Amino acid sequence: MDAFRPLDLSVVDPDRPVLISGPTASGKSGLALAIAEAQGGVIVNADASQIYDCWQVVTARPDAHDLARAPHLLYGHVGYDAMYSAGHWLREVAPLLSGPDRPIIVGGTGLYFTALTKGLAEIPETPDDLRKTADAIPLDALLAALDPETTARIDTNNRARVQRAWEVLHATGRGLAAWHDDTPPPLLPEGSATCIALSSPPDWLNLRIAQRFDMMLDGGALDEIAAMRDRYDPALSSCRAIGVPELMAHAQGRITLEAARDAAVIASRQYAKRQRTWQRSKMAHWQWVDPSTG
Repeated sequence: MDAFRPLDLSVVDPDRPVLISGPTASGKSGLALAIAEAQGGVIVNADASQIYDCWQVVTARPDAHDLARAPHLLYGHVGYDAMYSAGHWLREVAPLLSGPDRPIIVGGTGLYFTALTKGLAEIPETPDDLRKTADAIPLDALLAALDPETTARIDTNNRARVQRAWEVLHATGRGLAAWHDDTPPPLLPEGSATCIALSSPPDWLNLRIAQRFDMMLDGGALDEIAAMRDRYDPALSSCRAIGVPELMAHAQGRITLEAARDAAVIASRQYAKRQRTWQRSKMAHWQWVDPSTG
């Protein structure tokens, strides 16, 4: 599924870090493996769902075969109930940029790449009690409490982003936009790396999304869901991974497997659309590659 053909690897400088961004199911992992096997390097995760130790199949985390082909870091290393943000990820990536192996950073979480290449505001952690309060507040109420500058800069349909902005405002007394305006220099400017953005026709990608989810079902996704059923908490970031709420609803007897599958595929396609929007907005100067060609 992740075989990758169209990019001429001779254009990838073996002495520079590589960044690979793209929508879900676009072939990012396949490209990273191709580069690692041809030129060497360590593959570093930049996907917010693949950090959790409870999900391997459901989040399409590299399997044993892929791990044997090249070294991988920052995959499945965080507990299901741990707090983890772009700041946590950036602190873990920082020492890898000067390590012995050239990093090949791959994933679909655009915020991670933006933090790495453009800098990340050093915002204090949100207290647990404040986060629990925010969890219970409706999205429209969270939005109404934000400052106009922050509202204008975030995806107002993304609950996680809106809630984060609300938490920052109430924890620090400053809006998220103000914090971002004080962002320090980036750890890895775009000009210091080979930056690749995968972009393909939606119809091609939508078919791959559906095929991959069916492969997940055949590969043990329901077993992972069953193992997490007693620990499932929809308020946890790990439990918001696409496919998890839908399959958990089936495991709890609330919907059929067919309905869960269809809902998860739709959610994945919607997520891919948001990822493409982020790429167009934040990665205009990257090297764009169409994985559907070749």
